Amino acid sequence: MNAAPTRPIMEAIKKTQTSLAGMVVLDPRVFGDQRGFFLESYNEKVFAEIGIGGRFVQDNHSSSSKNVLRGLHYQIKHPQGKLVRVVEGEIVDVAVDLRRSSATFGKWEAVRLSGENKRILWIPVGFAHGFCVVSDKAQVLYKTTDYYAPEFERTLAWNDPNLQIEWGLEGEPIVSAKDQRGVALRDAETFE
Repeated sequence: MNAAPTRPIMEAIKKTQTSLAGMVVLDPRVFGDQRGFFLESYNEKVFAEIGIGGRFVQDNHSSSSKNVLRGLHYQIKHPQGKLVRVVEGEIVDVAVDLRRSSATFGKWEAVRLSGENKRILWIPVGFAHGFCVVSDKAQVLYKTTDYYAPEFERTLAWNDPNLQIEWGLEGEPIVSAKDQRGVALRDAETFE
């Protein structure tokens, strides 16, 4: 069996550090013509070479309409790193650093992901994650590094006044009953 040919990593994907330690935006190389486009959304070897290693064990697909706000979710045990992308529509994707040992603990960052910009967001273990749909609808795909464990899931309040997250909302958000019960950062379980 022949090994896959190698190519320079920068040809395959561009990595941009965000303001939060360890969280990065990835811009895959897109090959397009009159037929459409092709991109490699995940390649274990390429991702390992840019520092996103580990094993992904679950793929999730979320479909939501405009102003649906999901999150901010995390698992206190069996924490999940997440590789998030949008295949249709646009979202404001938000992560909050919950690692007390991090220089960016308690800080958040919002990144616009869309089917058009084809960006991928890597959110490492130790972050709360959520998103708000700013287009008519959005299809969000994400890979996780651990399985969903509902007994360890926690929800950080999306509207914590001390965080003042800018969600890009037009009107009132559509939030689940579970997400309406999210706790403020000052009361949340966090990571070391």
